[in-house]
Amino acid sequence: MSCPRQVSRAERRDDAGFTLLEILVVLAILGLLVGLVAPAALRQLGGARQSVVKQSIARIGTVLDMYKLDTGDYPSTEEGLDALVHRPSSVENWNGPYLKGGAVPSDPWNHAYVYHAPSEREGHDYDLCSHGPNGRGEAGSGMICNP
Repeated sequence: MSCPRQVSRAERRDDAGFTLLEILVVLAILGLLVGLVAPAALRQLGGARQSVVKQSIARIGTVLDMYKLDTGDYPSTEEGLDALVHRPSSVENWNGPYLKGGAVPSDPWNHAYVYHAPSEREGHDYDLCSHGPNGRGEAGSGMICNP
């Protein structure tokens, strides 16, 4: 007959798992890693959105050029970019819709693009801009316009 072996307190403690100190050290390391990686990831996301805006403005600019080839002029400020999707009543030779999906896309911050024709800038036929992240178009807000 065998006697159950008595387990000492020291032996039991070795099998108990992680100590509080070990868990705190791991949490501190994870916190440092998140603190270092998160700002870089957020910068990359902001840069990606600006890149998407520039590409979208260029694409809409190409569509505006197609509209002009068909109708002889760019849409007026009053007609806006909606003229690329719905035929304005005063326009002949409209061969649209020029944009897929039946709607004018929004910028990556979910704000409408701002369109003015004729342009308020020298040497441009129209202005097509995104007001950036805050959507207000204030100085220094990251406003991006057609080149």
